[in-house]
Amino acid sequence: MSSRIEQIIEEIEEYVDSCKFQPLSTRKIVVDKEEISEYLRELRLKTPDEIKRYQKIISNKDAILEDAQNKADAIIAQANERAQEMVTQHEIMQKAYVQANETVNSANRQAQEILNSATNDANSIRLSAITYTDDMMANIESVLSETLEDAGSKYQAFIDSLQNCLDVVNHNRAELAPQTAQAAAISNTYQNTATSSSSEPIEEEDEDTDFVDDLDEDN
Repeated sequence: MSSRIEQIIEEIEEYVDSCKFQPLSTRKIVVDKEEISEYLRELRLKTPDEIKRYQKIISNKDAILEDAQNKADAIIAQANERAQEMVTQHEIMQKAYVQANETVNSANRQAQEILNSATNDANSIRLSAITYTDDMMANIESVLSETLEDAGSKYQAFIDSLQNCLDVVNHNRAELAPQTAQAAAISNTYQNTATSSSSEPIEEEDEDTDFVDDLDEDN
């Protein structure tokens, strides 16, 4: 489903294609100032809404991570409770420690899988939103640049208005560029960290205090 900005861009392209060439020219066209200005006004109004929409999508990353963290904390808390019950109920304490450690290790693995999946999903959403927004602005930039070239010096006021829009788009794209690079770097770093951490074995502890310390370090 295309956005209103994409529809406006298509309408501008169709309008430019429908304009007549100036006499004795194969490049310059005659443009209705009021009609093209109306397209620009609507484009100027819709652009902030589209940007806010994708900013909202990006902000959902925090909600996804928070939900995943809550689930992971709940799993670990349940594992702790179960481990404590096992320690107090079993007559052979060593067996209870081993079973408790196995339970906690399993819970930690499940929690890490949830966090890895949630982080990958959040980064994917954020990268997709940033890429789509940048592509959208690139299309706007292309249309505005071509329109500026075709309008000619006779329509200076119209050209000034287009230039203002182009400056805003270029500024927004420049602001998005660091975020795009940062998001890609974060995604690569996290995948490398997740791969190394998942390959490390969890040592079993014989002492109850060491078992609790391991849980604190994992949290």
